[in-house]
Amino acid sequence: MDIHFKIIGYLLVALALLHVGFPRRFQWEAELKPLSLLNRQMMYVHTFFVAVVVMMMGVLCITSAAELQNTTLGHRITLGLGVFWALRLGIQFFGYSSELWRGKSFETTVHILFSLLWAYLTIIFLYSYWLGLNPTE
Repeated sequence: MDIHFKIIGYLLVALALLHVGFPRRFQWEAELKPLSLLNRQMMYVHTFFVAVVVMMMGVLCITSAAELQNTTLGHRITLGLGVFWALRLGIQFFGYSSELWRGKSFETTVHILFSLLWAYLTIIFLYSYWLGLNPTE
């Protein structure tokens, strides 16, 4: 499982860094202009904090893989992370309209890749938690 935690860690760090480009990629300056100042700033602030939390998850996986797998607190954390990413996987299908990606090759590819990523994160974290409940001695 160590290798999976390291892979996840680096993937999450990369994902966190991708957030830096969101305003430009999604043309927030123009797209958010009709919103109130509060709502515009909430988009930027929430995106920043999502990136920070994702970065911290990544660093935790890179630096503390053994603790996540071998301690009671680590098992609780992996359960929480598994639930978090399972919810994110669900949102991928039930929170976003398929109109955003269906029939568009780039968007469909991104949808599939991120669906696979969310599934991978969910499976590894929940499997690690399950292994903590059922240690082999």
